[in-house]
Amino acid sequence: MTTQQVSESILPKGDNTNFEPALHKRYKIDKIFKTICWIATFSGLVVLVFLIGDILVDGIGALDWNFIVSPPSRKPEDAGIWPPLVASVYLIAITALVVIPIGVGAGIYLQEFGGNNFFTKAIEVNISNLAAVPSIIYGLLGLFIFARVLSPLTGGRSIISAGLTLALLILPVIIVATRESLKAVPDSIRMAGMALGSTRWQTVRAHVLPQAIPGIMTGTILALSRAIGETAPLIAVGAVAYVPFAPDFSFEGLSSKFSALPIQIFNWVGRPQEEFHTLAAGASIILLGLLLTMNATAISIRNRFQKSQ
Repeated sequence: MTTQQVSESILPKGDNTNFEPALHKRYKIDKIFKTICWIATFSGLVVLVFLIGDILVDGIGALDWNFIVSPPSRKPEDAGIWPPLVASVYLIAITALVVIPIGVGAGIYLQEFGGNNFFTKAIEVNISNLAAVPSIIYGLLGLFIFARVLSPLTGGRSIISAGLTLALLILPVIIVATRESLKAVPDSIRMAGMALGSTRWQTVRAHVLPQAIPGIMTGTILALSRAIGETAPLIAVGAVAYVPFAPDFSFEGLSSKFSALPIQIFNWVGRPQEEFHTLAAGASIILLGLLLTMNATAISIRNRFQKSQ
C-alpha cells in the first residue's frame, strides 16, 4: 500500500493535503533509522568476528591435551592451564549457586509482594545504582567482608571468598532482570489465579513465575557471562598468577590459594616472550569455550521452559 492509499484510507477526501507529506517524512525517517541500526549491528558483528578470528589464529597452535592438563610454568613449552581452569569452574559454580536463589527471590519479593512504599522505592533506587558500581569496588568490599571478617567460614583469600564477591557483583543485575521479566507478565494472569481462590504466593509460583522464567534466564546468562571474565575483583580478593596445583572439591581445596583463567591470561599477556602471548590466546579460546558451554546449558533450560508453557 502506497503512502497516498494509506492517507486516503485514514482521512476523508480533501483532508489529506498536509497528512501525505508528513506520513512520507515519517516513513523516510523510519528507513533511515532502520539502516543505521543495521549498520551498527553489522559493525559490531564484524569487530567480534575479527577479534575471535585473530584469537583463533594466534592460539590454535597452543591447544593440545598437555596444555589443558598441565600446571602453569615459567617455561612456555611446559605451561598449562589446569589449575586456573578448575578454579574458574568452581568460581562460577559458587557464584551461580549463591546469586540465583537470592537474586530471583529478591526480585520476586520487590515486584510481587513489596508494595509501593518508601522502603521498596529506596531499595529499588539503591539496586539500580549498585548495578553501575565499578567491579573493583565490589572486590574491595569482598576483601573486607568475605576474606577478613568472615575468614573462619570462607578460609580468607580463597575460592569461596572470590565466588561470593562475584555473586555480590552480579546480584543487582539479576534482581533487575527478574523484576523486568515479572513486569512483562500480564496482570490478567494474576487476577485469574486469585479469582479461582489461589493465594498471592500460589498465583506467583504456579502461573506468573513460569511465564517469567525465560526472561530471568536471559538476565542470568548475561550476568554470569560478565562474572566469568572479571579480573579486578579476583585480584582484590587474593587471586595469584601462579598456582601449581588444582584445588579439589572440599573445604580445604576451596579455601586454599587460587588462580583463574582471566588472571592467568592477564599474566601471560604481560610477559615479553612471544610464546606466552600464544599461550594467552590459547587460554582465551578455552575461556570462550567454557563461556559458550555455560550459556548453551542455560539457553537449553530456558527453551525447555518456553516449550512447556
